[in-house]
Amino acid sequence: MSDTNDYYTTLGVGADATQQEIARAYRALMRSHHPDMDGSLDQGNGPGHAPARPTPAREAELLRIMQAFNVLRDPKRRAAYDKTLTSSAPTIIPVRQVRSSKGPSGPAIRVTPVRWESGPWA
Repeated sequence: MSDTNDYYTTLGVGADATQQEIARAYRALMRSHHPDMDGSLDQGNGPGHAPARPTPAREAELLRIMQAFNVLRDPKRRAAYDKTLTSSAPTIIPVRQVRSSKGPSGPAIRVTPVRWESGPWA
């Protein structure tokens, strides 16, 4: 997944963040991104004027923050999201290489054609 869709990056928390840390990060981001809390949007408007609408980029960022919190605050949704994150990454399987004291013995895996035997079972 790209960083723009990574909910942990959007909220600025680690993947091991607690529910309380996620809620704190969400509230802090909402205080800085929400149009009602940001005084820069309604500057220049006098009394009786409607507040200015946020730009599409700010709206998109606000929606990303809300979507990230919606997924990460619910333990079931968060577990499903974490599963999709790990399934997209390659699985690393640890391999131990065994060395022989006699020296190199050739390739570790030998692939040969299958020889079918004939017998009473055939």
